[in-house]
Amino acid sequence: MTYTCQNCGSTSEDHSTLCNPTGEAFENTFCQTSTEEVCDEKLPEMKFTCDECGGMSPDAEHLCTPRPIK
Repeated sequence: MTYTCQNCGSTSEDHSTLCNPTGEAFENTFCQTSTEEVCDEKLPEMKFTCDECGGMSPDAEHLCTPRPIK
């Protein structure tokens, strides 16, 4: 089974390596995800932020109003 972190979207076969794992299919956006909720080791992978709420994601399609992080 693959687990997904509900905070930063990372996936793993081992749920203990994720900060907030779920075994459910994950299709939500990352909007409303603050930097405090993203695993420290995943922060460098966050390439986009949401102009509406400040959520962060590695991919633009997971945010409502994405803007590249410079």
